[in-house]
Amino acid sequence: MDKLLIALILLPIAAFGQTLEQCQHSAERNYPLIRQYDLIAKTTDLTLGNISKNWLPQVTATAQATLQSDVTAFPESMQSLYRQMGIDMRGLKKDQYRIGIDLQQTVYDGGAIKSQKELARAQGEVETLQTEVTLYQVRKRVNEMFFAILLLDGQIQLNTDLAGLLSANEKKLQSMYEKGTAAQSDYLNIKAERLNVQQQLESLQARRDMAAKVMSVFCGIPVTAPVKPEPAETSTAADNRPELRLFDAQLRHADARERALNAAILPKLGLFAQGYYGYPGMNMFEDMMRRRMSLNGLLGLRLTWNLGALYTRHNDKAKIQLSRQSIENNRDVFLLNKSMNEITHEQNISRFKNTLSRDDEIIALRERVRFSTESKLNHGIIDIYGLLREINAENTAKLQKSIHEIELLKEIYDLKFTTNN
Repeated sequence: MDKLLIALILLPIAAFGQTLEQCQHSAERNYPLIRQYDLIAKTTDLTLGNISKNWLPQVTATAQATLQSDVTAFPESMQSLYRQMGIDMRGLKKDQYRIGIDLQQTVYDGGAIKSQKELARAQGEVETLQTEVTLYQVRKRVNEMFFAILLLDGQIQLNTDLAGLLSANEKKLQSMYEKGTAAQSDYLNIKAERLNVQQQLESLQARRDMAAKVMSVFCGIPVTAPVKPEPAETSTAADNRPELRLFDAQLRHADARERALNAAILPKLGLFAQGYYGYPGMNMFEDMMRRRMSLNGLLGLRLTWNLGALYTRHNDKAKIQLSRQSIENNRDVFLLNKSMNEITHEQNISRFKNTLSRDDEIIALRERVRFSTESKLNHGIIDIYGLLREINAENTAKLQKSIHEIELLKEIYDLKFTTNN
């Protein structure tokens, strides 16, 4: 059932051809890194859950046994006095035992837990945007493969037309040769040229098939007939690149680090409770007389202030500020490179448009010269080398136009990639 559903989804794509946008979206969904989004989200949720648990009571179970060199005891004179009174005040034993539970409950943490949550969310956002930046580069790879296939398609079509043109002239020369009005060498020459073009056509088709298979694997869909895109409108007015959003997220992460640093120097208030079963207990005089295990408990309120955090605070804040400066510097480098790429693409687009405006005129002139040469052949005036030269010159002009068209489209979509508009 699943295979049938996938087949039904892919059928229209295979039947009507594949657009550049379809290939880009399919490649992004097919790229293994796409699963990183879900992993980052789950990791962030788990981290936030763990941080929230810091508000829960922290319970510690302890057990200890000790043997002391000396213990608290009454002076011998007092012990003699107690014995005269019938009281056995032997003092504590040197071997002591305790099994207990300590409980800590945070009441006020100076905003430490809140700042840790903000830091975890900021870290998750940075990792998500780093993944987005990497996935965005997939589009550029798709562009390279897509336009390479279109370029090969254009060359294949032109070579097919050239082979047809040579075949038509070959038939004319064959007929003339059989009638004795043309030399065998002329007929064999144009036949050899036609076979050479056929050989080039087979090589181009093999390269095209290989490129299509590689792109199909990369995109996760059958790329059999890429559709030549229309020239797209591009704008450099807005900056929509994911790298810029990543820089902003990294700055927010630095802000979260600074807030966590501020929270670390604030005092913290908490409740604590201790309970244990052991010897000696809290009633020391009772334990001196009876020497038995007992239950004991303690409940209190504790205020703590870690002044040691002040020792490194200045350097820690300086490191965060240097991190901000580094992020801003990376942003400036990115924007500079982006601006230079935009200028390069815009100049290339203008150049290819000017070149294409002349291509049609050159092709028309080459066709007229070739028609004239073929007319001489039809009238028995044979110049086979001149004919081949003009046929190849016309094909070269058409090939140059095909290349210029694809290069113009590629520059337009490379500019679209650069600006993400």
